Amino acid sequence: MIMHYQFKPLFEGKNIPGWTFSFYYKNQRFTGIYHQTGKIEWTSLPPAQDQEAIAGQIHELMLFHIYQ
Repeated sequence: MIMHYQFKPLFEGKNIPGWTFSFYYKNQRFTGIYHQTGKIEWTSLPPAQDQEAIAGQIHELMLFHIYQ
């Protein structure tokens, strides 16, 4: 389960889509960039386990918070 999920716009003060995000999973911090296309670009090492399930959770969170 993802914990302490945070996101913010990739470009402050600009209307260009893209968001940075961070979260904890199994007591390890992960970071990445969520692109408008739904592509996830990891800026940390990606999770070694459950990567597809975690990507699905990130998509759901972004859809909920950004594209309400």
